Amino acid sequence: MDHLGGPDELYDLLPQADFVFLTAPLTDQTRKMFDASTLSAMKPGAVLINVARGGLVVEQAVVDALESGHLDSAGFDVTPEEPPAANSPLWTAPGLIITPHVGGQSGKRIDRMTDLFCENIIRYRSGRPLINSVDKKLGFPPPVS
Repeated sequence: MDHLGGPDELYDLLPQADFVFLTAPLTDQTRKMFDASTLSAMKPGAVLINVARGGLVVEQAVVDALESGHLDSAGFDVTPEEPPAANSPLWTAPGLIITPHVGGQSGKRIDRMTDLFCENIIRYRSGRPLINSVDKKLGFPPPVS
């Protein structure tokens, strides 16, 4: 990875990126953010990976970008509807791999969740900000030091 960019850099970075990984939360600001306009701003031949929330993408826009060859391929661990309907164009889109929302599974997941829970108990009891708390006004987790 050469760069990890935020939302304010999206349209500057998309034409440069060979791979775009979606890891954003689903908020009013991010819902359907990868529509036809956003996808057309991506570098031709790029790969789109969504491991975050299905609602970040417009399903038909991704299918169109794959069918036209603008996107080389895509990988979705999440889809707008889970599972996609039997007649969803995602099933026949060229170059699309769909996994059943299991990308976050690993042998260390329970350990990481337990460590996070314990750390947040310590933080809560000492009056410090919690890790991964959500500020509903911001729509995403605020940075924690």
